Amino acid sequence: MALNVGLISLGCAKNLVDSEVMLGLLSQAGYAVTSDPLEADILIVNTCAFIEAARQESVQAILEAGGYKDRGRCRLLLVTGCLAQRYPRELQDEMPEIDGLAGTGAVPEIVGLVRRAMAGEKVVAVGAPGYTHRADLPRLQATAPHTAYLKIAEGCSNRCAFCVIPDLRGPSRSRPLDELLREAAKLRDRGVQELILVAQDTTLYGRDLDAKTSLAALLRALDALGIPWIRLLYAHPARITPALMETVATGAHIVKYLDIPLQHADTEILRRMRRGVTGEQELALVDSLRRSIPGLVLRTTFLVGFPGEDEAAFQTLLDFMARARFERAGVFAYSREEGTAAAAMGPRVPGPVKKERRRRALQLQKDISRRFNETRVGTTIKVLVENRDRRGRWVGRSAADAPGVDGQVIIHRGVELTAGQFADVRVKKAGAYDLWGEPTA
Repeated sequence: MALNVGLISLGCAKNLVDSEVMLGLLSQAGYAVTSDPLEADILIVNTCAFIEAARQESVQAILEAGGYKDRGRCRLLLVTGCLAQRYPRELQDEMPEIDGLAGTGAVPEIVGLVRRAMAGEKVVAVGAPGYTHRADLPRLQATAPHTAYLKIAEGCSNRCAFCVIPDLRGPSRSRPLDELLREAAKLRDRGVQELILVAQDTTLYGRDLDAKTSLAALLRALDALGIPWIRLLYAHPARITPALMETVATGAHIVKYLDIPLQHADTEILRRMRRGVTGEQELALVDSLRRSIPGLVLRTTFLVGFPGEDEAAFQTLLDFMARARFERAGVFAYSREEGTAAAAMGPRVPGPVKKERRRRALQLQKDISRRFNETRVGTTIKVLVENRDRRGRWVGRSAADAPGVDGQVIIHRGVELTAGQFADVRVKKAGAYDLWGEPTA
């Protein structure tokens, strides 16, 4: 009888792709995959360690998974991913319920690691983070069948002052263009309607490959495959080129949506963050993007409370937000991470001040988002139908909404639809994040 394996995936979409590969390898090796931790003989927690909140979530998930050794079938608990990569010794010393650790470079070895651990070995596979996903590796999709992530590169070479990713994932490594096209074609043939390109910095794509390979070239090639929606996330503001703008503007299947993590808008804070841009350059970029790509929806993330951020610098950020009017934005409080350049910087911003600044920025963004959504009332938008909510209504997303971070379109109850189909929806009502509407046919 096959052993059941369950996997809890935490953190970003890039980590989710690693989880899907591990599940694919284990399934190929004869293990049965279960979503019920009570039924799992083997539990894997694929962790995040980007900031303090993510580490706490990972530790809590490990403790909860360990509890299934008493109240479920679990015989083996493995911890993989960024937390294992960053703190292998601490996890071994402080969490005896863990039976094995695998770092970010050990994804392809998961079957062997499970077998060794099941044989009684205390497995620790934490080495250099050199793994890069390959199209020939099996992948068990954990997202809805109609949406999939395409990880175009691994690692990061930017060395922003606040970020530990280069230490956890290694330098940026692009995947070959032809390999990405093969994987995308497989996903298309499986019925994927939305392909989402991810990397730690997608605009670094191709810089370590052939001179003719670039993010714009990759997007053009993917556009020709005919997948209805192609979405680009995590574009660095210093590397958005005119060629990339033109490609997004003219691509038949590339949605007019860009995620550009800015982190801040005060030039001195950006310098301390090592972001490679000024506030004035960011604003000029936003203006250029909106001129070049009609109907563009922009998403960003901001980091408040970075060392040295005084009230004037924070006000500069608020003024920028009010002028740039990003339709979508997330706001996070700075987390001091050991080993980063920012960890030694001062003056530090007190916790309550960071919390209050985050609240103020989020309130401003909520007002901006609401006003944008109100402009869509009375229009007809294309919606990718996803699932039913608790009230039995169909819920989907427009091209202006990335999964997991943006809003939803709630469709009038009683209409016959199918998950994975596109529907034209007339918008009747708008909230700060969600829309409500009715199909036009």
